[in-house]
Amino acid sequence: MNVVEKQLVPGISLILAGTDQFKTDLFSVTFVTPMARETVTANALVMDVLNRGSRQYPDIQSLSAAQDELYGLTVTPAVRQKGEIQCVGLRAGLIDEGFALDGAPLLEPALDFVAQLLLDPLVENGAFLPDYVAGEGANLADHIRGRINDKRTYASHRLIQLMCGEEAYGLDKYGFAAEAEGMDPGALFRRYRALLEEARVVFYYSGACAPERVEAAVRRAFAPMLTPRAGDVPATAVVAGGGEVRTWTDRMDVTQGKLALGFRTGGIAAGHPLSAALTVANIMYGGSSNSKLFLNVRERLSLCYYASSGLDKLKGLMMVSSGVEFSQFQRAREEILAQLKAMQEGDFTPEELRVGKQSAVSAWRSLQDSQGRTEDYWLGQVCAGTWEAPESVMEKLEAVTARQVAEAARQVRLDTVYYLTGEEGEDHG
Repeated sequence: MNVVEKQLVPGISLILAGTDQFKTDLFSVTFVTPMARETVTANALVMDVLNRGSRQYPDIQSLSAAQDELYGLTVTPAVRQKGEIQCVGLRAGLIDEGFALDGAPLLEPALDFVAQLLLDPLVENGAFLPDYVAGEGANLADHIRGRINDKRTYASHRLIQLMCGEEAYGLDKYGFAAEAEGMDPGALFRRYRALLEEARVVFYYSGACAPERVEAAVRRAFAPMLTPRAGDVPATAVVAGGGEVRTWTDRMDVTQGKLALGFRTGGIAAGHPLSAALTVANIMYGGSSNSKLFLNVRERLSLCYYASSGLDKLKGLMMVSSGVEFSQFQRAREEILAQLKAMQEGDFTPEELRVGKQSAVSAWRSLQDSQGRTEDYWLGQVCAGTWEAPESVMEKLEAVTARQVAEAARQVRLDTVYYLTGEEGEDHG
């Protein structure tokens, strides 16, 4: 896959991923803006409201009819977090023209449709339609509140809130439920205008159409918003850590406890010389079914129903998620940390290193089998201020040594421990 980024005007770029691997094309437009308490809810909500209808297609029925005429074009709002950056926009999936029955061009009409939604919304007295804002605000609030129903996801989210409560990273990318429910249509429209006029914008296309044609279609369909703006990507603050470990306990009506541990990676983040080594270390520690957490904490010692680790490379964090019997909280915590210590001391075999590297490379290789994951990767590259092809990343992963893995692991420091226990459970904080 040949991927290039072209600047259309200062602050607005087009990423072109040429490929004939798929039967569909993917197009997206994303606004890149700092995570901020004042704007996070409105940013998340505005794309849902835009997707409800435009002046030309004012309701669900007319929207669906227009999409059906374009061979089932799909358009969905996208809200993502990249470090301390909020990315909101629209993603469109369309059939590749080679599979259209009449051979008619589909790229230009599809981009025109997305532009209609984005640039020509239904407006009443300088505001979005109140019914649309109220309905989508209620849906967003339900989504935010519904996270608690999945206790595994909730525990991880709660850990981040507590660990990064004084940092932008601790904000929920979807914002606040009460704000979503009470959103003022005029205020939301003003936030929409600010995004159009000020935010960094990334267009993305993956498919078989010629790059020159894609660029021309984007320039024509989105001409009203192609005005220069600040080109800098918002920065993500990486905190090295090393302070006192904080412990928190929540009680709920649950039958299985959740233990989540948050670590700072000592400044190892995107672009750091040890980034590849930390990726491999994480895979070996808890990022695969061959990891130390899975084989030892879960299988050999039976201390957890599940135990895994993951990285946020932009922010420089590692998180461990586990499901634990209430009576096993302390033993599980001790063993999870003991396995990290083993990594830090280089207590792993050449076979563990080989399998870890192989797993890391395989995950990157599979990235290119998904248009959605590939689009998300390149958006992450923009947010990280880097530009590295997956092939280059895989080469670095394959070159990682045992010494580098241990060195990267030694930078990892425990920051916050979170327990979700039963209503009568012991307070671990």
